[in-house]
Amino acid sequence: MPLDPYFQALLDQRQISAAHPQQDTELFLFTARAKAKKDEALAQSSRTEPLARVEDRTIPGPDEAIAVRIYIPEGEGPFPILVYLHGGGWISGNINLFDHVCRSLCHGAQCLVMSVGYRLAPEIKFPGGLEDCYASICWIAENAELFNADSERIAVGGDSAGGNLAAAVTQIIRDLGGPALAFQLLFYPLCDFRLSAPSWEELEHYFSSRATIARIRELYLNNEAEQLNPYASPLLAEDLSDLPPALIIIPEYDQLRDDGTLYGQKLQAAGVPVHISHYAGMIHGFMSMGAVVPQAQQALSEASAALRTAFAIPTL
Repeated sequence: MPLDPYFQALLDQRQISAAHPQQDTELFLFTARAKAKKDEALAQSSRTEPLARVEDRTIPGPDEAIAVRIYIPEGEGPFPILVYLHGGGWISGNINLFDHVCRSLCHGAQCLVMSVGYRLAPEIKFPGGLEDCYASICWIAENAELFNADSERIAVGGDSAGGNLAAAVTQIIRDLGGPALAFQLLFYPLCDFRLSAPSWEELEHYFSSRATIARIRELYLNNEAEQLNPYASPLLAEDLSDLPPALIIIPEYDQLRDDGTLYGQKLQAAGVPVHISHYAGMIHGFMSMGAVVPQAQQALSEASAALRTAFAIPTL
């Protein structure tokens, strides 16, 4: 399918501004973080989901307090839990940018959503942010009763860099111990920091570049060897068995397309139930653009339905 007309117009007019890989580190970070701030406006849709409560708080982290936002749906509970990890390339993004996503999933899946403000690179390099994600899952499992939530039904999800962190933390919980996870929800995750899948070359000129992601990789990882660490590159894990079922949502025009597809296929080969859902004509990050493309809400509705199934909640 051709690229969606809205995105094609942006591409033709060169209206996508992004950090340039040849900028010095200070300017590169400023540009990336300024773009994330600008994207907050685009991310907001006209939908206002009815929720019982939204609460900002801090929770204990491995080195410092972690900012989280907790969304509680209407209803009686006890509610299942989704821990959501925002995107932003490990160097930008925040819980505000994905507020609308979490509200939609909270309402649609009838679950408590905890959005995690994990620490960002390069100030905190790998695995600092990932450790925050693991600590957050453990905390909500231990404190679920405070929110009338069910610690026996926990899922983890995220988009882009957050999808990478979500996939990685499922492996950490399996390997090191932690709360049992019922599901993993991955929106266009990066799964292999070698950046070697065919879509990196095929879609080189669609809104980002391999060079830009390689620059981000330098800011996130401590050294080249860490590209092969399965907690950084989940696709490279030798064993993907005993991981939670997954929904992987993948846009057609996304350089990360093959990462998500290959990871899903490898999960399936390891005996993990997986559904890989392709969105024709869409680009990376489309799920945050509900104000301009209807497929964004379709993806969130699909995700909510998958979570309800995983949590054994009747369909709306």
